[in-house]
Amino acid sequence: MDIRILVALHKPYWVEDDKAYLPINVGKKGNPYMGFIGDDTGDNISEKNPNYCELTALYWAWKNVKADYIGLVHYRRYFTNKDSGSEDEKKRYVLKYEDWLKILDKYDIIVPKRRKYYIETNYSHYIHAHNKNDLDMTRIIIEELYPEYMKSFEKVMNCTSAHMFNMFVMKKDKFDLYCKWLFSILFELEKRIDISKYDKTEARVFGYISELLLDVWLYKWNFLYKEVNVTFMEKQHWLKKGFCFLKRKFL
Repeated sequence: MDIRILVALHKPYWVEDDKAYLPINVGKKGNPYMGFIGDDTGDNISEKNPNYCELTALYWAWKNVKADYIGLVHYRRYFTNKDSGSEDEKKRYVLKYEDWLKILDKYDIIVPKRRKYYIETNYSHYIHAHNKNDLDMTRIIIEELYPEYMKSFEKVMNCTSAHMFNMFVMKKDKFDLYCKWLFSILFELEKRIDISKYDKTEARVFGYISELLLDVWLYKWNFLYKEVNVTFMEKQHWLKKGFCFLKRKFL
């Protein structure tokens, strides 16, 4: 089985040394460094990386990679067997090729375990953290281009959890279907919103929006999928993250 899971990097970092993983320098047209293949070959949108984030790797894989299964992880986030304490311990639990063979023998789609917000819906969480108009425009575009997805869209917006991070592994036929749908929406959104005055963080709007669209697509087709643990490879500051979450909601 040919499995290609891209590891999106924008700077030198540790990469799992396993044949399932393909490290890729995202945004290489504007941020090249030696060591890894870039997202700037073949049919690509490498120059859009400041706004599309890891999706430039996703687009590159869609247009240029042939494999039975294609996936995407981040340089600091991997699918793992379980979480553990130290950085070295975490690395040991990253899923290897043999692990993927067992999982993909039963499932065509792998996604992260749900991220739960509890006191917020996906919609309210987004508009407290980002520009409300961008998400509202996404709704309009989906209603125009894919009205059959509106029930799924509303379900995701009103839910208090989601499969985040733009991380997944999919069988190639489903991967192609998803990418065709996703990028048609994002490219249309790019035409309709003005991000010229956004700061560096908010300019990553298409990456943020896409995190919510994965579930819209999954729910529409009712695909069977498996949730797998995701580990952040570095130490996380949970107190700071919690404070920022509450600050966005109430202030």
